[in-house]
Amino acid sequence: MDWMAWTWPTAAFFLTIAALLVIFTVLAIRFPETPRHGVLGIETTRGDRLFITLLGSAFINLAWLGLVGQAQPGALALCLLYAVAVFRWV
Repeated sequence: MDWMAWTWPTAAFFLTIAALLVIFTVLAIRFPETPRHGVLGIETTRGDRLFITLLGSAFINLAWLGLVGQAQPGALALCLLYAVAVFRWV
């Protein structure tokens, strides 16, 4: 199949998301949690916060590409800060 270029960074990206899903599933089974209310005013669980983090990180990276250019290390740092904020306050 020539429709997609599978590079090591692309594979690492998808493997990371798959690993996160497995880890969060194991955590949900082993350590059940009660939903909590954060700054959004809605009940969220770990999985909800992971989804919000991944979605927001996608938008951060798209904005970074549109405004700054190709170098993504700064966007990665911003995404990590965003993830910490989401898991802390949402």
